[in-house]
Amino acid sequence: MKKEWYIIHTITGYENRVKENLDAKIKAQGYESIIPNVVVLEEIVIDTSSKSLERHIISHEAKLHVSNGKDVEKGALLAEEPAIKVRRDGTIAEVINARRIVIETTDKKFSKTYVIPESAKPVSGLRVGANVFQGTFLASSDEYICDIDGKVVINEKVKKVVVRTILGDEDAYVIHGDVFNSAACKKGVQVKAGQTLAEGRKIFSKSTGRVAIVDYPTRREIIVQKTKKRKLYPGYLFVEMIMNDHTWEFVRGTPFVMGFVSAGGRPLPLKPQEVHYIKRLAGLEEVHQAEAAKVTKVELEVQQGDSVKIVTGPFEGFVGVVKEVDEEKQELKVMITIFGRETPVSVHVSEVEKI
Repeated sequence: MKKEWYIIHTITGYENRVKENLDAKIKAQGYESIIPNVVVLEEIVIDTSSKSLERHIISHEAKLHVSNGKDVEKGALLAEEPAIKVRRDGTIAEVINARRIVIETTDKKFSKTYVIPESAKPVSGLRVGANVFQGTFLASSDEYICDIDGKVVINEKVKKVVVRTILGDEDAYVIHGDVFNSAACKKGVQVKAGQTLAEGRKIFSKSTGRVAIVDYPTRREIIVQKTKKRKLYPGYLFVEMIMNDHTWEFVRGTPFVMGFVSAGGRPLPLKPQEVHYIKRLAGLEEVHQAEAAKVTKVELEVQQGDSVKIVTGPFEGFVGVVKEVDEEKQELKVMITIFGRETPVSVHVSEVEKI
């Protein structure tokens, strides 16, 4: 008998549970050749709200393993910092627990790095994104004072390794805790120029999403916009099967199944063009790369007419109204007031917050 595609009506919200139950029954009964496919049609949606953004700051020397617009899975390698090499022969004199705080000016053209020993008691509360001003104490010791106005972009625990060279002076290396090797970086150990002191730190994605890469004069930022799945047809599944009284009852008896979409009491098979559409969306039929990209949609939290605050970039702190939205490029044209005149500026969606 011929296999055809049918629509199953379920309780909304139970689509995936019905699929799991039905797949388990099919496998247990050995019905894979009779009911080969059970499909829940979903689309991947990019959530561009500011709360969903995952940010990673890397150096310009870091090797990128992703590109702009690429979709990544949770745990994917995004970038890799270069290994830390010994510059000159010497002996490790100190290994200090420290905190690396990087402060960047508002225009993002200049940054200053402070490596503060934990013994100096770095000030708590200097979270990433916090504004600081020239003269701000960064630790209990007055030795560490901020000398620029800006914003904290990095605040992380590190190890400061001090190597005393054969000439009697010192070289300092700042090593992230993720790649610190206590065996290789032990006080009294002799090191040679070119020797690897620490492997390059690898940065992995914490979530599934789409990548945006932004270059600044002093650093590079990788933004991962989280994705989520949304059902295209809530309350419905699609099944390929040989239809007869037994298979009808077999499917109909699955928990949370309300029945088949029918005409005159008989399950209604889908038309060939409808089957073609389902198979393509379900990944059961090959599609061209350009067409496949359309499956992932961009869902912008900010829409035309919304009031937004620009939270980063050269126009940080300005408030304006969204006049245009480019969903494909994920860019907004925002009208802000500069010197008493309304001025349109283009910003990425990751640079604004909806008011």
